[in-house]
Amino acid sequence: MVAIMTRYKNHSARVAPASPPLPADMQESIDAIMRGNDPLVLFTTMARDRRLFLKFFNSGLLDRGHLTLRQREIVIDRVTAQCGAEYEWGVHVAAYAAKAGLDESQIASLVGNGASDDVWSDEDRVLIRLCDSLHSSCAVDDALWNALTRYYTAEAIIELLMLAGYYRMVSYLVNGLRLPLEPNTPRFADYAAPASNSVGRQHK
Repeated sequence: MVAIMTRYKNHSARVAPASPPLPADMQESIDAIMRGNDPLVLFTTMARDRRLFLKFFNSGLLDRGHLTLRQREIVIDRVTAQCGAEYEWGVHVAAYAAKAGLDESQIASLVGNGASDDVWSDEDRVLIRLCDSLHSSCAVDDALWNALTRYYTAEAIIELLMLAGYYRMVSYLVNGLRLPLEPNTPRFADYAAPASNSVGRQHK
């Protein structure tokens, strides 16, 4: 926790993380995700308020559901990149991109042109199209819906919509709180995007 407090002081987050020790059940929830690693600043900041912390942790979608790890991470990386949430994007790329089978060109595509790049299968591409549609209009037109149903069950599509919405909320949190970027996580600049790309940048 000392390292977290130092990062908070050095990087001017708007809200300080909770002071240790945390209540046992909250600490256990964090430990179950971090698996021996230092807790994320996002988690310790949410721990300032028990009700908000539990709502946040109990609504996550990282468990085994209707989506593969790859499908989940494509959506999370695209949503957070489009929101300019460099903190959350970097956390997920560092923790899951390799496990999800996302290569360097695909990670770069998710912060750049996305679905129009030739590095995607049609099944992957429709996920990026979904993220882009939700980001621009908060809706899914019939053509996109029909494309989704070629590859995904109704339950999986519901989960995709929930997942995109959840990580837009997370993006609001990390950007609004101006959380300091976690150490040893990638930055948008590591995946140089074309000048036409509209991905924003999180305050550092």
